[in-house]
Amino acid sequence: MKFVADLHIHSKYSRATSRDMEVPKLVQWAKLKGITLLGTGDFTHHLWLEELKRYLTPLKDKGLFIYEGVYFILSGEISSIFSQKGRVYRVHNLVLSPSFSIVEEINKLLSFYGNLASDGRPILGISCEKLAEELSKISEDIMLIPAHIWTPWFSVFGSNSGFNSLEEAFGKYIGRITALETGLSSNPLMNWRLSKLDKFSLVSNSDSHSPSRIGREANVFDCELNYWEIKKVLETKDKEKFLYTIEFFPEEGKYHYDGHRNCGIRFHPKETKIHKGICPKCGKPLTRGVLNRVEELADREEGFIPPSAIPYKSLVPLDEIIAEAKGLRKGAKEVERTYLELVNSFGSELNILVELTEEELFSKLPPKIAEGIERIRKGSLNILPGFDGEYGQIKIFDQHQEKDQLTLF
Repeated sequence: MKFVADLHIHSKYSRATSRDMEVPKLVQWAKLKGITLLGTGDFTHHLWLEELKRYLTPLKDKGLFIYEGVYFILSGEISSIFSQKGRVYRVHNLVLSPSFSIVEEINKLLSFYGNLASDGRPILGISCEKLAEELSKISEDIMLIPAHIWTPWFSVFGSNSGFNSLEEAFGKYIGRITALETGLSSNPLMNWRLSKLDKFSLVSNSDSHSPSRIGREANVFDCELNYWEIKKVLETKDKEKFLYTIEFFPEEGKYHYDGHRNCGIRFHPKETKIHKGICPKCGKPLTRGVLNRVEELADREEGFIPPSAIPYKSLVPLDEIIAEAKGLRKGAKEVERTYLELVNSFGSELNILVELTEEELFSKLPPKIAEGIERIRKGSLNILPGFDGEYGQIKIFDQHQEKDQLTLF
């Protein structure tokens, strides 16, 4: 069975998250987007866990759950802040479980390391290695996925808070890692530059804080809709069953370039090097982005593709395409009306963006929207890259080059 899975989201109990992040709204948007399997997010939070138990019907033979035709997989993100060999590290990890009983054991364990009720994504004083060790004691069925592995402040390879290798972070428990999440500011092509990552599946998830953003990154499988089958596919990096990932253009992510948001400084790593890593306005160190960090750790040239690589497709959300085609802001009523009309006509957003042929696009969609989708498929865009917590800006139709813009062809 071919299906789309977004394994990493958050609930309304996480900081800076929409009040609409609750099960019925998530199901509504999953159907619009074309997502079959959705991570629950935040299973460590007691109030959200009670809501999940109230809404979701367990499918015990599958290790999954269902509500109104949408499947769910129990997931939670752990924010670890800990000291190791005299240095403080900040790393986020995604944890997945096939049952509420295992989740309750996980929560009991984690409660010794911090206050689980403080936030949907709790901050805990547990190292990556200790987390992997303790989870392995609870159940071999648990999936452990280092989250958005390049984000500067909270990730395993983060320039300001992370490690230089997975071995440093997870020690002898590195084998407990199920997959690696690339994050919005990197794509598989960037990760393929590190040979030590070749053995791991690279997954992409939305890490969404609002229902309309689920599926902005996702994974496409062709296998049985079953927790243990998905786990096996990821662990073995089965190219026959893990078809491809859906990606942001990484330049659109919040931490692609280096810079200082408050100073309005946005630098390509080469410019950062010229300025010796110092902001020319305030004199403080620049926040080094994902592109810089990948370059620092890479042992391969740009463009290398390993034989075992899982393919990917880079997309721009349909509402953004519609908004630019119509010259409106993304949240405009006319954009929403057109979005719903198109999705209801063609089944789902992802079906429109990925599955419709070029002929179908131009015969069935408004011409400028069809042109926008075609340009995105070809990568013919202007992007002002994101930096220091600010999303990048994509221009689909404006083909005039501006200073600091990146053109993808």
